[in-house]
This record gives sequence, structure tokens and C-alpha cells, in this order.
Amino acid sequence: MILYNVTVNIHESVQDQWLQWMQQTRIPAILATGKFSSAKIVKVLIEEEMGGTTYSIQFTTDSKATLDKYYAEDAPRFRQESYQLFGEKMLAFRTELELISEHK
Repeated sequence: MILYNVTVNIHESVQDQWLQWMQQTRIPAILATGKFSSAKIVKVLIEEEMGGTTYSIQFTTDSKATLDKYYAEDAPRFRQESYQLFGEKMLAFRTELELISEHK
């Protein structure tokens, strides 16, 4: 299993709008690609020196090949839309993680 993690720092002036958009529009649209089985948003509890609030959005997919297919077919339009809506008020970076084991 692969976790596609997008860490986003969002400016406080658009934080509420961004969070609502992520929950109601963006995450459902990414899940609708059929390339991810689940997603979650978590808030990073460390205060950032640069200000704003940081979130981690984690998408679960079955393989690196499926994630690569997402990059090729879907990611450019999603990134462009994010930039058009939030521009410089949003800073994002992405991390790919492989699940080794899970314990409950």
C-alpha cells in the first residue's frame, strides 16, 4: 500500500475557505479518479514560523504504478486548479510513503 501525502501550509485569510473546498470538492474529485481508496486530512499541531496553518492530506492507493498513473493523468489539472484558487496563499509539498506494517 502506498500513501500519497500532500502537506499544505495555508494562509489564515483563506484557511476556512480552503478547508471547506478540500472536504467538499477537492478530496471527492481526487477519489472519483478511482486511483485512491481513501483519504484523510490531519492538522499539524506545530506552529509554523512563517505563519498560517499546516495540514497533511493522505491518500491511500494500491501501488506505485497507480500513483504514477495519477501523476500522469490527473495531478496537473488538480495542481493548476489549486494555484488558480489560492495562489501564493498556499504552499504545498508532496511525499510518497510505503506502508510496511500497521498495528492496532
